[in-house]
Amino acid sequence: MIKLIAIDIDDTLLNSQNKITTQTKEALQKALQMGIKVVLCSGRPLAGVNPYLKELGISGDEQYVITYNGALVETVSGNIISKNVLDNDSYRKIASYATVNHMPYYVLDDDSNVYTSDHEVNRFAVIQAWENSAGVLIRTPDELDDDFEITKAAIVGEKEQLDQFEQPVKDQFSKDYYVVRAGGNFLEIMHQDVNKGSGLKKLAQALKISPDEIMALGDEQNDIPMFKFAGTAVAMGNGSDLAKSYADYVTDTNDNDGIAKILAKKVF
Repeated sequence: MIKLIAIDIDDTLLNSQNKITTQTKEALQKALQMGIKVVLCSGRPLAGVNPYLKELGISGDEQYVITYNGALVETVSGNIISKNVLDNDSYRKIASYATVNHMPYYVLDDDSNVYTSDHEVNRFAVIQAWENSAGVLIRTPDELDDDFEITKAAIVGEKEQLDQFEQPVKDQFSKDYYVVRAGGNFLEIMHQDVNKGSGLKKLAQALKISPDEIMALGDEQNDIPMFKFAGTAVAMGNGSDLAKSYADYVTDTNDNDGIAKILAKKVF
């Protein structure tokens, strides 16, 4: 019996118009009415997830959210269950590497604020800030406190740019950090113990829910760790081939109510 449904947001919960379809919303609200935990699991911070929590009617200290790809596990009210961030030294290393190698980047703190030292701010940093209802703060590491910490860093750009950046960044940082291509335009660097799977595991332990009682839905590389942990892993029809290769089931696309269809088959 499924007691918790973990759902990626971009290209999974949201369709290609960045909307939750009516069928998907109704299916998830039915799951909530049945007492099933519906947990949004995203690379976004809480501020970027809140609009969808409100739309689905998910609120309070008895409902949960996994943000920053697992760096923070918290109640929807904002009470933290677990937190893994990068220290100031790590922030400086990443910022320096990105600057020297002319890679557009930004970092996030645990209050959803976006920082970069790039004076020509990349549009994907602007998009991230807009999703967070925040601005972009242009600061060098020396302009911030010596104890300034980040939840994650993101190297960003057009897909063709990131295709060239991906391997050098992984070669530089994968030994000490978790580096993952979170989508065509985002290459993210986080604490080595952080991923959606580890975040989901910590939440499951806190709620005393076993992996067999969890369904995870996603579409990209950063969803694979939670696919590995959950008893039922579901890739969206629009997902990457790599994500699909780790899934137990492949449902329809995000534009064709893939979430509603798999819940009707496997949960209701």
